[in-house]
Amino acid sequence: MAPRFAYLHGFASSSLSTKGQALRRFFAGRGLTMHTPDLNHPSFAALTYSGMLAAFDRLDRELSEAELASGQEQPSRWRLIGSSMGGFVASRWAELHPERVERLLLLCPAFDFCERWPGLIGAEAFERWEQQGSFPLPGPGGRVEEVHFGLVEDARDNHPARPLVPCPTLIIHGRRDTVVPFESSASYAGEHPDRVELHEVDDDHLLAASLPIIEARAVDFLIHPTRTLYWDYFGPDAAGTAEHFRVHLDE
Repeated sequence: MAPRFAYLHGFASSSLSTKGQALRRFFAGRGLTMHTPDLNHPSFAALTYSGMLAAFDRLDRELSEAELASGQEQPSRWRLIGSSMGGFVASRWAELHPERVERLLLLCPAFDFCERWPGLIGAEAFERWEQQGSFPLPGPGGRVEEVHFGLVEDARDNHPARPLVPCPTLIIHGRRDTVVPFESSASYAGEHPDRVELHEVDDDHLLAASLPIIEARAVDFLIHPTRTLYWDYFGPDAAGTAEHFRVHLDE
């Protein structure tokens, strides 16, 4: 069964993001569909992690219903690319639905993002945001909107700062990232060496100069991943028997 592919955009972005559209064209050139949903649900001003997850839930449900209606025995599984806050959302959705996701490619994923807001907009501005309930922030297309503090409250109350990814995961992160420091991904990869690979690049948070690397890694990690053999030894009593080794395929 062929997998599905999707690109999940970051904060203040949309389905028309530069990286998302570039990757959509790249995948289309290989005969593959890259879904690029708009995660600003119900709107950018009223954005929450839960709303972004609900937007992807809706896409997954619509595609699954169409596949089952066409006679497919079970819905296809996802191989997801997520950028910045979209990287968090991809990780969190995989954590919530481990049976639905095969692989993750995360671009400067915004882990621990709640604690970064005071440093990004200033401690006084963050306090004012919390007190007043909204704060002007640039959204998709650069248009400034009053974003509600529910974005932070929902993240704090309903979601872990670092989702536990359940599948093979590749992180590409720029060492010059000043929005989400490279060390965030480095420590995350160190916490999960069995399933997370970290690819460091000489770039900033946008990864604009690293698109060729992203495309190349998308091919070898998402489109045509190498199967890995895991051999489980059953002990000396099993030596020389058919049970000596068991093969698992990481697909």
